[in-house]
Amino acid sequence: MTPLILSAPETSTPTPSARTPSRKPRSSFGKTQRKRLSRTLDHYLKTRSGSVTVAVTDLAADRAAFAYNTKLRPVTASTVKVDIVIALLLKAQREHRALTATERALAEKAIKYSDNAATTELWHRIGSGSGLAAAGRKLGLRHTRPGPGDYWGSTVTSATDRLRVLAALSTGRGPLSARNRKYLLSLMMNVTPTQAWGVSAAAGRGDRVALKNGWLPREADGGLWTINSIGRVRGGGHDLLIAVMSSRNASMSDGVATVEHVAELVAAAIKGTSAQDG
Repeated sequence: MTPLILSAPETSTPTPSARTPSRKPRSSFGKTQRKRLSRTLDHYLKTRSGSVTVAVTDLAADRAAFAYNTKLRPVTASTVKVDIVIALLLKAQREHRALTATERALAEKAIKYSDNAATTELWHRIGSGSGLAAAGRKLGLRHTRPGPGDYWGSTVTSATDRLRVLAALSTGRGPLSARNRKYLLSLMMNVTPTQAWGVSAAAGRGDRVALKNGWLPREADGGLWTINSIGRVRGGGHDLLIAVMSSRNASMSDGVATVEHVAELVAAAIKGTSAQDG
């Protein structure tokens, strides 16, 4: 599969002299490795309910990226709360101001505790679906369509678009200021412990994790569950952006187990380590 290439993370390291050019480590994660990982995921997902799409990239390694089942377009569920807070921050930037105390309180509730009432209030403050769409254009999103009315959790997206959102938070080449990127990532690094599942399964000892999850039983899917997790995992010489999106899971616990194991598999492959398959 063609790797998804994202911009490099900001660094405060002084620019080296011309005699010692700075380069990312070259990745050995090429076509053969992507095919092998696709087969591994195919094998595992045959044993699971639902459908999964995943995208991952390592900002610390050149061209270390992978995407799977990219035509699947799940709904965001609560992962869209990251987009909504980004839209709020972009609005504040346009108005040349910081967030108000009320806006900060709402953003904290939406991200750290996944509070739906706070999110709906923010949804209205950004201009609902039209405001989200405008922010999406700033972020370079290609497959994201806001949910109707106040059904922000029914926003349709792709795993690769979720990675673009994460890249906007993790690199210096997006529309957000450094201060606002740091602020939102700090909220994602401090989600309440009961909501810290998902891509955190890919973290090693001492890794730093920033994430947002989404979970939703959908009437349109006969009550089956959408389970999503997006986030950044840093440590051990790696800086992974991971998005695992799934739909039509038999239960929430079943979907969480699937998402976590897929996150483990793709992270292990990108890192060049091994993970138990099954």
